[in-house]
Amino acid sequence: MPSILVVEDDPDIANLIAHYLEKAGHEVKRLTSGTQVMAQLRAVPADLVILDLMLPGMDGLLVCQAMRADSATAAIPVIMLTARGDEADRVAGLELGADDYVTKPFSPKELVARVAARLRRHAGATTTGVVRYGTISIDAERHIVTLDGTEVKLTAKEFLLLQYLIQHRGRVLSRDVLLTDVWGYQYTGGTRTVDVHIRRLREKLPVLNEAIETVKQFGYKLV
Repeated sequence: MPSILVVEDDPDIANLIAHYLEKAGHEVKRLTSGTQVMAQLRAVPADLVILDLMLPGMDGLLVCQAMRADSATAAIPVIMLTARGDEADRVAGLELGADDYVTKPFSPKELVARVAARLRRHAGATTTGVVRYGTISIDAERHIVTLDGTEVKLTAKEFLLLQYLIQHRGRVLSRDVLLTDVWGYQYTGGTRTVDVHIRRLREKLPVLNEAIETVKQFGYKLV
């Protein structure tokens, strides 16, 4: 039974999310403050975190940043939940490592579907074997990426995107294809999501700056 940690200070929203997740067969734990998250995850790891942006004590962006900086929590998928709907907030969350972004008001059934899709994509990263691309090595079983033998910390979505690019090297991939195949469903957050994750891969793995070619107004290709 997948374990979902819901971090939401509004009890009505938290109860609604928990109700639908439990109906879908998930185990749900709840927190109301961002300051509690890291201690909770270290004590009882979760398979996915639903994280409200506006939280008392420590906001969701800082929580997400802390999760990605800790090897024990870096790979846990994060879906950010917020009343804010403008692009700047979405991009800020994605740049700090969030895997998805849901704006209030939202459909509980859609949220459950996104959770299921995210868990499926994350599980796909556990396939065994080591894949190499130049000086980059990807250990899918241990969820480790190294560059010249040095480990590079990637979020769960960055990891899956890198895997997909390497598996389809030489092929021009549209942003829509990447959203459908890597994100696992028809993502509604816009193709800007792909650009943000590509930029983060290039920053973390500088050898990809030239290896990932931008195909103007279409998508990307790993040469």
